[in-house]
Amino acid sequence: MTARIFKPAKTAMQSGTARTKEWLLEYEAAVPRQIDPLMGWTSSSDTRTQLRLEFDTKDEAIAYAERNGIPYRLDEPKPRGLVRKSYADNFKFGRLGSWTH
Repeated sequence: MTARIFKPAKTAMQSGTARTKEWLLEYEAAVPRQIDPLMGWTSSSDTRTQLRLEFDTKDEAIAYAERNGIPYRLDEPKPRGLVRKSYADNFKFGRLGSWTH
């Protein structure tokens, strides 16, 4: 069972960068999830997928995996591309979008 070491991206409901600075180690599922015939809930007999370890740096996460003999896959974060905009761009003459008000 391999583990995945990654830096989480911010959620869609999040405007700041909270909880995106640490590195996570999560196990990948060894067995596929099953649907319970009575209730219809999705379940798994693999309890390692519930484990989520947080580390301050990538090196700490890699060292932990190697020290405990855990095969891992490292996912490097993609750099964020910021688009600089001015508030005045909403009202400029050659604006492409239509006005909504």
